[in-house]
Parts: sequence; structure tokens; C-alpha cells
Amino acid sequence: MKTFDLYVVRHGQTYYNIYRKLQGWSNSPLTHQGQKDAENIADKLSQIKFDAAYSSDMTRAEYTAQVILKHNQVSNIDQAISSPLLRGVFYGYYEGTNIDQANHIISATNGAKDYRELVDKYGQAKIKDFFHEADPFHQAENNDEYWQRWHAGFEAMQNDDNVHDGSKVLLVSHGPAILSLIDRYGQGKYDLEKRPENGSLTKLHFDSDGQVTVLGYNIK
Repeated sequence: MKTFDLYVVRHGQTYYNIYRKLQGWSNSPLTHQGQKDAENIADKLSQIKFDAAYSSDMTRAEYTAQVILKHNQVSNIDQAISSPLLRGVFYGYYEGTNIDQANHIISATNGAKDYRELVDKYGQAKIKDFFHEADPFHQAENNDEYWQRWHAGFEAMQNDDNVHDGSKVLLVSHGPAILSLIDRYGQGKYDLEKRPENGSLTKLHFDSDGQVTVLGYNIK
């Protein structure tokens, strides 16, 4: 397997972000602040030479990736590879609902007084399963479905001819996706109740033996 660093950026702020609505596979446009978020992270990454670039196929992620690549002064990449494999979590029936209301329902029905206790007690992986169970249509992704999809996304990166040992790869994705990465690979060192900010950077290192190490989380 190839050894490379993955620069994971959360997309800029959207209207659903400020309305506090779940938008896993739902699209809402970037706000003016969201466009500034994209510009700000683009400036910070302008001197990082990326060998490959990926994004979720949600428009908020695609736009953010486009801005980053447009401002990058040392990479030779015109457009990120857009993939549904790299979307955030699908919330099924709960798509578009208020985050606090949805979290209250999931917390209360699973014996937690609030979302923080739910995260501390069960972690992000089990919370996906809880959403799947609570969805009356059972269409919300459970943890196994989610990681099957993401592992296919990582495999595509490994098979990318532009990615080699020592590469730097850009990925623009979503808050819940980044939380899931930290939950899986962060070795309990990070506060998973704290969501990554819009336009923030999280860095992962993929080693040749398949190990993934978190190098930094929610960097602004």
C-alpha cells in the first residue's frame, strides 16, 4: 500500500448549517460566509503541492474544492475527482430535520441525557446504528454500510496513478465524515462532541501497512 498524507477539509458554511439542519445527502448552497470559508482555507493551502484531489459529490464540497485548487500555486490539478463514496452520513428519514431535535430523540431513546453523553457512551459508530434503527424506513446508513462505502473511496485513492509514496492528497468532505474519521483513527485523543468547523483542516497519514494516524484535527 502507498504511504501518503490526506488533507481533509470541511466545506464552507451552508444555509442548512446556520439553520442547524441535518444535510448528509441533501444539498444546500453556501452562504456568503461559506464562500469566505473556502477562500480562507484556499489561502492557507496555496503552497501545498497536491498530487491528487478528491471531493464528495455534494455541491458544497465540490465548490470548496474548486476554490482551493483555483488558488493553489504549486499543484497541477484543474479539478477534484468528485465521488459519492466520499459523502457524509446518510440520515434517511432524518435528512433536513433540526440537528438538536434529532439528537435529542436519538439520545433519549438510547438512555443518554444529552448528545454529549451519547457520544461519550457509544461513539460515532454506534450513533449511526441508532439513526438507522430510529428511521421508520431504515434507510439511514448504519456503521457497516457507511464504512464499506468509505473504504471503497480510500481504495480508489490507493489505486490512483497520481498518488505515490510521499504524496499529499486533498479531500473536501463533511463534518460527520470527519468526525467518523477521528472516531475511527484518533485513538480517543479528541473531543468528538466538538464538530469540525466549516473550512477547517484535518490531516491523516496513511502508512504502507494500512495504518491511519491523525496528524491534526479541526485546524483553522
